[in-house]
Amino acid sequence: MSEAPVRVAVIVGSVREGRFGPVVAAWLAGVAGESGGFEVDVVDLAEPDLPLAMPAFGSAPAPSVVAEIGKVTPRLAAADAFVVVTPEYNHSYPASLKNAIDWHRDEWRAKPVAFVSYGGISGGLRAVEHLRAVFAELHAVTIRETVSFHGAHTRFGPDGTPTDEAAGVAAKAMLDQLGWWARSLTQARAARPYPG
Repeated sequence: MSEAPVRVAVIVGSVREGRFGPVVAAWLAGVAGESGGFEVDVVDLAEPDLPLAMPAFGSAPAPSVVAEIGKVTPRLAAADAFVVVTPEYNHSYPASLKNAIDWHRDEWRAKPVAFVSYGGISGGLRAVEHLRAVFAELHAVTIRETVSFHGAHTRFGPDGTPTDEAAGVAAKAMLDQLGWWARSLTQARAARPYPG
């Protein structure tokens, strides 16, 4: 009897014009889809029908703004696991990503989160380390294995795939761990409510 696929939301965290995130996310979504163990939903925070201009967290938004934020919520809630695709901006991650994280709470709780980062010399790894602390506060489980692209613009061919085969090996290791945690935590949540 085969297991149901893990529903994974691949979140594109950057909304800047000219961003490279969609290339990285499309590649990762393809790798996850080819594995056969994942059902992938790419949640691009810059999609026209998603609330690009979320209000600052903690403000009292108008009902129309709450409705806009709510367009992201069901997609996150439906996910068994997440892969956050993030660049590094000023030694950390984009404000758009932080705002999307902060406007949701229960959607992350007791679910696994993996990271694919990209950037210059650091490959976005400092952004990932900051995100680990944020997701820990939200009771999510972060995956140890990551995929990182140093000088990302030079690491992908014209077809949108990495030129280094090691990226695929790293992605497989990360996705294997993500799948294990997703299935384990889904079973745990079904057996008993998470106490956090």
